[in-house]
Amino acid sequence: MIRYIPYLLFLALWIYAFVDCLNTPEDEVKHLPKVGWVLIILFFATLGSIAWLLAGRPRRSAPAMGSTPAEWHRSYEPKATLAPDDDPEFLASLREANRRDESLLKDWEADLRRREEELRRREDGPESADGGK
Repeated sequence: MIRYIPYLLFLALWIYAFVDCLNTPEDEVKHLPKVGWVLIILFFATLGSIAWLLAGRPRRSAPAMGSTPAEWHRSYEPKATLAPDDDPEFLASLREANRRDESLLKDWEADLRRREEELRRREDGPESADGGK
């Protein structure tokens, strides 16, 4: 069982590098086009994965050495995002979708009423034509 651990580690490294490369935006990839890195990682699993991690992967900017812990923390804070119920664009899109759905529902209801009327006329039509027999 222990003899399989190195193979599992190489496989984990290969999968991590491959997924990381695929998830990295094209404009952040260094030295080669993204497709080139993907091919290198696929064809040269161990060396390609290590090369990606050392040379192709974008570096995350680290805080300056003299910065305080508060500045360090601020530099790694995620960008402020709005909750969906606070985002005016999201709320406007919901309102628009709601209007479209209501319009569609009204059209369906009108079509249903029209079809029901046609069925009633068809059912009543032959009896009135035969004189009510």
